[in-house]
This record gives sequence, C-alpha cells and structure tokens, in this order.
Amino acid sequence: MEVLVLPTPAEVARRAAEVVVDGLVGAGRPEPVLGLATGSSPLGLYAELANAVAAGRLDLTHARGFALDEYVGLTPGHPQSYREVLLREVCAPLGLPPERLHVPDGSGVDEAALVAGAAAYERLLEGAGGVDVQILGIGANGHLGFNEPGSALSSRTRVKRLSDRTRADNARFFDGTEEVPTHCVTQGLGTVLDARRLLLVASGVAKAEAVAAALEGPLSASCPASVLQWHADAVAVLDEDAARLLRNRHYYDASAAGLAERHTRSSKAW
Repeated sequence: MEVLVLPTPAEVARRAAEVVVDGLVGAGRPEPVLGLATGSSPLGLYAELANAVAAGRLDLTHARGFALDEYVGLTPGHPQSYREVLLREVCAPLGLPPERLHVPDGSGVDEAALVAGAAAYERLLEGAGGVDVQILGIGANGHLGFNEPGSALSSRTRVKRLSDRTRADNARFFDGTEEVPTHCVTQGLGTVLDARRLLLVASGVAKAEAVAAALEGPLSASCPASVLQWHADAVAVLDEDAARLLRNRHYYDASAAGLAERHTRSSKAW
C-alpha cells in the first residue's frame, strides 16, 4: 500500500486526482471504468478532475462510472439520492455522459426486488470489465461504501442496514437523522477488492482513528476499510489531521520521497 500525506485538503485533492488520471490513462482501455464515491471526502478530488478534463489531460466521454452505493426508499429525483449527487458533482463538471453513470437500484418495492437489483448490478460491473480506479472515502466507524463494521470481507453487492453512527453522520445532508434512510444497497467489500486500483481519500481529525485502524490495524470485519491492506494496488492520500495517529508515518514519508525522486529522474531522462 502507498500512503501519501499532504499538508492540506487542497493538496490531497490535487495528488488524488493525479492517482486517478494515472490509473485511468494507464489502463489503456477505450472505455475505462471509474468507481465513484459520494460524501464530502471526494468533493475536492472531483473538482481537480474537472480541471484535468478542462486542460485536456483526461477525457471521460467514453468512460463508465459505477457508484459504490445508494439509499433505499428515496423518491426518484431526491436531491440526496446518490444518483442525483453524482449527476451534479461528476457527470456535469467532468463530462461523463449521464447514460454512462450506473448506480445500485434502491427503488425495489420489497426485499426480493432489492436483492435482484443488487445481483444485476454485480453482473453489470462484470460486463463492463471491472473497475479501473475505485475512489473511496472512509466513515468515522471505518465503513467503506456502506459496508458497516461486521461486514463480510468477501461480500458482494447487497442490501444493508445503516448503523446509527452512519445515519447520524449523514444527517447533515438531510433535515435531521429521522429523514436519513435506514437501508442501502452497497457494493460489497469483495466487489470493491476486484477493482484494479483503490484510492482512499481522507481529511480531518474526525477520520484519524478510522484511518489508523484501516491502514495499520488488523485485517478485520470490525474495520471494513482494513481490506485495503489486502489489495495489490491501494493508495491512501491523507492530510496531516487524518494521518495524525499513524505509527509508521516516518516510513511512509521516506517511501513517498523515494518514489518522487525516481519519478523526477525518469522524467529528466526523457
């Protein structure tokens, strides 16, 4: 795992955007697949990706976007449904065609319909050839997507109940906690691990404990984000506050400095 610590959230966003562009361009596919997270963590990243599109360094015209999760039970067009959020924050500014955005179906009228929709989403991901770069945030309780603590590390897309902690944290987007849905459809941890590159973005003191548990704690269902340790190409881009509890910080910084130096020498060779 590569751990990069930057001084500010703005620098985190810029460096994370480089990781995404490198992963999508390096995939060399005519229709690259970008895994999309919602919430506050990736907002700066999406703004930087929009700058990359404007500068001609990234073209998502033929890309496909796959969301990590969706609430169950929101009315069509609800402003806090993740489809609507991604239409605003990704499709419009990044030039990703709306018809190429895929979101888990949370509109099922009963459990059977929701389960069938989750299975269909897994098939759609497989049919697209898998995710090239999966953008991830992390919950204060260590959740990844909406995989709450206790989620099976090999889980696939499915219906999940949201924890009280997650609903309280997300209440800021609604008119109070009681308005936050109690259930969701989320990619499973096993589904997330199928992506070719994982990118975790985290800023702020509130994420420090979860980040430390995910990156340096045991691989455990108690901290779903710890599955990043199991991935061959996982990158965590953090600000100082989010990284404040990391025990191996000196090693991460030294490793990052070495990579930067080699990159500079390689660039000069050209």
